[in-house]
This record gives sequence, structure tokens and C-alpha cells, in this order.
Amino acid sequence: MSPSADAPTLILFAHGARDPQWDAPLHRIAAAIRERSPDQRVTMAFLGLRAPTLDTCVETLVADGHRSLLIVPIFVANSGHLIREMPPLIDALQTRFPQVQIALADAVGEAEPVVQAIATHALSLLLTSETTPANDSLGP
Repeated sequence: MSPSADAPTLILFAHGARDPQWDAPLHRIAAAIRERSPDQRVTMAFLGLRAPTLDTCVETLVADGHRSLLIVPIFVANSGHLIREMPPLIDALQTRFPQVQIALADAVGEAEPVVQAIATHALSLLLTSETTPANDSLGP
């Protein structure tokens, strides 16, 4: 399945962490998107602690001629950062790049297929040995 010529560029947006291995799942998601839709442009951006930031990512995409962007927050829920920090970030980007259509999706964890996939996975752990012993230092 190939996107149309005017399909938005996907920006997978995540919190970020100091450990570079933290974003490995994000790279796997991007690779899965590219595998399913080889012509779809997909990139990543981070709130902090990793590069690129959303500002830098959008600036680069706009310089490369992209005019339609869909930001997909790889967060469990629409709260905290997404409610307080994203609206001003999106407003500032839209003001800076008025020629670009910028859309913000809900957090992926809010999507019913994701909820169902997590539930299925959690239940499957009861039937497999994919679990690790609980860390006693974490408490009950």
C-alpha cells in the first residue's frame, strides 16, 4: 500500500530518554511502517533528551519540501505532556510554518487496536515463560 503524493509525512513523537537503547522500539515501529508502506515518509522526534526535537524535525521536513505532517505521539495516554505542552508547541510550529498542515493524532495508547493488542499480549504472558521475576526492590 503506497501513500498518495500528498500523504502526510508521519512523525513518530516520543518522550525521549538518556539511554540510546530506549528508542529502539520506536525504530522498530518506523521500520514496520516502511515495510508495510515503502513510499511512506516516516521520521522520529522527541520531547527531550534525544534528538531531534520536534522543532528541529519539522524544520528539516519543511526545508525538504514536506507540506503535510501528522504527528503520532507514542505515549500511553493523552495526558501530561500531550495536554499541557503539545498545544503551544503545535501553535508555535503552525505560526512559524503557516504553509504546512500540521495535525496531531491522539496518543497511540488511546487507540482501541493498541489497547486490545496490549491486553492480548498481557494475557499471553500467563501462558508463556516470557516473563521475568519481579524485582523485589520495587515492593508490592
